[in-house]
Amino acid sequence: MPATNSILPDLLMGLGSLLGNKLRSLLTMLGMIFGVGAVVAMLSITAGAQQETLRQIDLLGVNNIIVEANEAVDRETLLAVREISPGLTFRDFRALQENVPNVEAMSPRKRFYPTSVLPRSDQDLPTVIGVLPNYTKIYSLNLIEGKFFSEADDLYARPVCVLGERAKISLLGYGSAIGKHVKMDAIWLEVIGVVAPQSGGDADIEGLDTDDQNNLVIAPLNTVMRRFDDTNSYLKDEIDGVFLRVFNESDPIETAEVVRAILTATHNDAGDFTVIVPAGLLAQRQQTQKIFEIVMICIAGISLLVGGIGIMNIMLATVLERTREIGIRRAIGARQRDIIRQFLIEAVLISIVGGLLGIAAGFCGSLIIATIAEWPTVVTATSIIVAFAVSVFIGLLFGSYPAVQAAKLDPIEAIRYE
Repeated sequence: MPATNSILPDLLMGLGSLLGNKLRSLLTMLGMIFGVGAVVAMLSITAGAQQETLRQIDLLGVNNIIVEANEAVDRETLLAVREISPGLTFRDFRALQENVPNVEAMSPRKRFYPTSVLPRSDQDLPTVIGVLPNYTKIYSLNLIEGKFFSEADDLYARPVCVLGERAKISLLGYGSAIGKHVKMDAIWLEVIGVVAPQSGGDADIEGLDTDDQNNLVIAPLNTVMRRFDDTNSYLKDEIDGVFLRVFNESDPIETAEVVRAILTATHNDAGDFTVIVPAGLLAQRQQTQKIFEIVMICIAGISLLVGGIGIMNIMLATVLERTREIGIRRAIGARQRDIIRQFLIEAVLISIVGGLLGIAAGFCGSLIIATIAEWPTVVTATSIIVAFAVSVFIGLLFGSYPAVQAAKLDPIEAIRYE
């Protein structure tokens, strides 16, 4: 009770002082508002970027390894590469099957881009990919309709397919798709399944030509190899990709080194393939994200520092204005610690109110950034707590010197002060 009784009058006195000088208090708080708002907004940007990175890596599969063929774009480039390398082939696939350890599932991929489809669609035309039935295990696909094709479907090159969610809607609408047919160029395929919506598409991963996972027509590998005829097939490798999934207890980065070594040997170091390791990309991006976050916090910290200097400046002016008041309080029995507490509470009140307004400003700022820049932002409880705690600490730190200076005033001289 004694502590409460001594703090409450100081708290009321501090509030009275702030309300009695509204404009000056608001101007003093501006530094804290901008500083705390900047911290919240910057942390929301980095949290949003981290979430987007995790989404993209999750789309590729953390336990996966992806081999992409760097296919030639013209005949001259093709001839130069073919002098030393046959390109990505089934021979490479078999070599990886026989020599790469810790692989749970592996599938080649052959991609085909149709120029016309039936039923007609006003959306982007879907991409046809041919893979093995174990593709569902590699990418942990869930089906909302029907089933995935079987090994027999692949063996006999049956004209069946599984549609991504966006491809299904653009071609066949919102009704059931099972048993219906779609035509990719000259080839009719029966729809036997529909994949559940994926977490996202168009992942911007360096070195990887990604497809919108929701806009795919997934068919058996032999069906695409035998039934589809690409007019530019002479520029294409026999297969254009290989997907590998390693066991959970295995290190995909180490396994990827084995994959890279095998393909470098079979391709005579032609550099006509790329090995993508999502786990490695995640580690790199997290490190980059951490550096970016530190830089952003430092920039926001400058605003908080300026706000703290503003608080110190105003509090020193307040001490000067209230010198006579301080002298009277000391004369009637107030101790030095009572004077220190009085001015510290006033400085912290400025920080608390400025911090709360800054949190609101940071939240609004993150929404504006997300809307205008189309950049994902996430305001976390951690960013709010950190920003608020820092603002209170700034108030204590920069309010201490003026409070101590006030407590050191000689009571007699202070009472004489005009």
